[in-house]
This record gives sequence, structure tokens and C-alpha cells, in this order.
Amino acid sequence: MKLLKGIDPFAILKTAVKQGGDFADIYFEETVNTSIICEEDRIEKVITGRDIGCGIRVIFDYKTAYAYTNDLSQKGLLNLAETVSQAVKKQETNRDIALIDKNISEGFFIKKKPDKFPLLEKVEIVNRANKIARSMDKRVKQVRVIYGDGARNMAIINSDGQWVEDKRTSILFAVNVVAMEGDVLQTGYEPIGGCLGIEIFEETPPEIIAEAAAKRAILMLRARRAPGGRMPVVLSSDAGGTMIHEAIGHGLEADLAQQGLSVYSNKIGEQVASPLITVIDDATIPNKRGSYFFDDEGAKAQKTVLVQDGILKNYMYDRLSAMKDKKKSTGNGRRESYHHRPIPRMTNTYIASGKTNPQEIIASIEKGLFVKKMGGGQVNTVNGDFVFEVTEGYLIEKGKVSEPVRGATLTGNGPKVLKDIDMLGSDFGFGIGTCGKDAQGVPVSDAQPTLRIPEIVVGGDVK
Repeated sequence: MKLLKGIDPFAILKTAVKQGGDFADIYFEETVNTSIICEEDRIEKVITGRDIGCGIRVIFDYKTAYAYTNDLSQKGLLNLAETVSQAVKKQETNRDIALIDKNISEGFFIKKKPDKFPLLEKVEIVNRANKIARSMDKRVKQVRVIYGDGARNMAIINSDGQWVEDKRTSILFAVNVVAMEGDVLQTGYEPIGGCLGIEIFEETPPEIIAEAAAKRAILMLRARRAPGGRMPVVLSSDAGGTMIHEAIGHGLEADLAQQGLSVYSNKIGEQVASPLITVIDDATIPNKRGSYFFDDEGAKAQKTVLVQDGILKNYMYDRLSAMKDKKKSTGNGRRESYHHRPIPRMTNTYIASGKTNPQEIIASIEKGLFVKKMGGGQVNTVNGDFVFEVTEGYLIEKGKVSEPVRGATLTGNGPKVLKDIDMLGSDFGFGIGTCGKDAQGVPVSDAQPTLRIPEIVVGGDVK
């Protein structure tokens, strides 16, 4: 890695642990990003940038001291390591640190690397989406198109003698449409993204994304208010895994579980969901938004079964939380950038498919709600209570999907809902997002098959 030219990382690490720290690592990062935003029928922002920096961490007595800098000179990094070492109040040590294991990844195969693609052609992709969205219907009043790409080169070197380098390329494209008729205003949102290059638009052209967002906003204009009350709900595989991400995913991040801030604390080996439910976090799936070869601590990415047939099997660990439980990291140590210390985070989290035809699940309900797309939500990880917005929903009447409804919310308790699920589809669908935790955002994806919740509180009109 070019950033390491003229730098002796092992001398820096030796300085970091000279006061007796249990572990230290250096995180080098170089990122190149482009973002383009179209609003009010014109390109409002075009931002390109390059950022280089380094963070040094020392772990001692299960605590963390972390600092970062843009000064990548040997002297600057030694000064930073000296500063971090002062947090440790142990007897001085003169530990030898030498290279034991080195791994270099070139990242996922990228057909058309964004940083090699002309900026004007990226702008044209944005304009194409804006044009289609605005042409869909005269009731379309606002269109916002967001394009973002990034290339990240990183190196992690630690006091155990491990040296890891990884390259990541990612892209995110989203269209948000506002439609209005009379005093009714509705929105439609559709994103795509992943560890991919410009080739993502060969499979899913920007026009398709824009059309989907516009159609959703227009459809909801004629939708009547959703009925409220307790009723059966079918979540489509197209809804993405918002519920699994929020209702159980965060609660299985080891730091929250260890602090007693999760409803799943101290429940390894217990039944926490229906026997139909298997929950997996897998950073190894090629090209997904939450995928990588090594996490931000240098641990190899892996597939982790969190819940199997309803039984809680594991948590998601970074190095520090794994040390506390005397476990190995599951490769879930992630950070937004070198400005942040790593913490346990989800990657690609999903409920594994079942065996039932999705149409059979819908046909099993006399009267209920079919959720095509989920929106945002909130969850209390301590007790599992949640509220989720439904951005595209339909009534189910006599076993068939009927008219669209708007304004629905789902309110419930994560552990209870997971235990209540009684039908699981043979299909499967991913959603994408940026997950926030401790003031850090990281790219994730989540997924699920079509599933049936026999009863849940739906917020809407109550007669």
C-alpha cells in the first residue's frame, strides 16, 4: 500500500503498547468519493473528494484508547502512538512485535470501476432518472436523485503481527419522488447499491429505479387510509429485511448484549423465535452492500448463524467484545472511517427462506394487510418494542391482494413477533441501507422471504 511508504508500523505499535496495553492496532485508510445530487430539475451538487488518515487503538483491561490523524509521517504516527499509550496505567513493557501473517485482498471483481468512469457520464445517469420520474405523471411535484460512489483502500496492522490490506468499491443510487393531488401528498423511494461499479446500471438502469419510485408515490395518492387494529400481516420478500435488522439484528450485536442493553442478553441456547426462523449474518456474499473480505480490524469475513431453528446460537463480535466473552471475532468489527473506533455491526443480515409458496401464504388470510415495502422504524433494543412505517401496503381480502392503503404502521415486540411467525415463503429478497449506531453509519443489506405474522397491531383508521 502506497500510504505505508517510509513508515515502520511495528515501531509505532511498540510505542503504543509500551505502557503495557493488551493489544494495539493501526488502521490506515484512503478514500476517494463522488456524490451527485439532482433537485428542482437540475444538478444541485457535484462533490468529489479524497481523504487519507490513520487511527491507532490500544486495548487494555477491556477498555479502548483511540486517536486518529492526517499526519502520516513516521514522526507524526509515533507521536500519536505515544499519546494513546498514556491512557494505559500499567507497568512499562518492551514487547517485541514482528510480522507473523500478511493477507492482501484486491476486493470483489468490479467490471467498471467508478473512479475510472467520466464524471459527465455519471451526471448523465442522474439526469436520465430525473427525466423519467418527472415524465411519469403531472402529479409528480418533486424528484430527488442521489448518486454516490466510493473506493476505499485500507490496511490494518496489529501487535499480534497480523497485516491485512483490503480494497472496497461501492455504489449507491436512489430516487425519491413526491406526488401531490389536492391536499394529499405521498412519497416514493427506491434505492440500489452494493460493492459494485457502474455495471450495476446494466442490470438495473436508472430509468427503472426512477419509474419504481414515481409509481409508488402516484399509487399511494389514490390509496385509502389503512384500517387500524389487530390483524394478520404478510410481509413480502420485496419489503427487504427492515424488521429483521431492527427487531433482532441490533440486539445480537455483542456489545449491546454484554451491557444488558439487549432483550437477547444471556440467552444463548434459548428459543427466541419460531422453529421456522434461522437468522444469518454473512459478509461473504459477493458484491452485496454489507460485504467485504476483511472487517475493519483485519478479521476475515464470515457467515455467522445467529439463530438456528429458533434457538439463539451466537452474537456478532468485534475483537474487544470477543475478548470479553473469551471468543473469536466473527468479523463484525466495523467503522465508518478512520475517525472512528471499530464496534460490532451487522453486514448482510437475513432470515433464511422457508418452503411455502408465497401465494399460499397470502391465500391463507381472509382479511389482513400485505406489506410490499417497509419504511423506517424505531426499536428499543432493551425490551424489543418497535414501530415501523409501511410505505407500500395493500389489503388482503378473501385470500387475495386487493386495494392499496396508505399511512399504515406496524407496532409490536420483536421477540414476540419472531415467535409468532407461522408461515415462511420459499422466495427471498434483499433491501439495502446505511445503518446508524454510536454516531457511525455503515453500509448494510438485509433480507427475508415472504412471511406471515398471525396478529400484530396495525396503526391506521380505527372505526
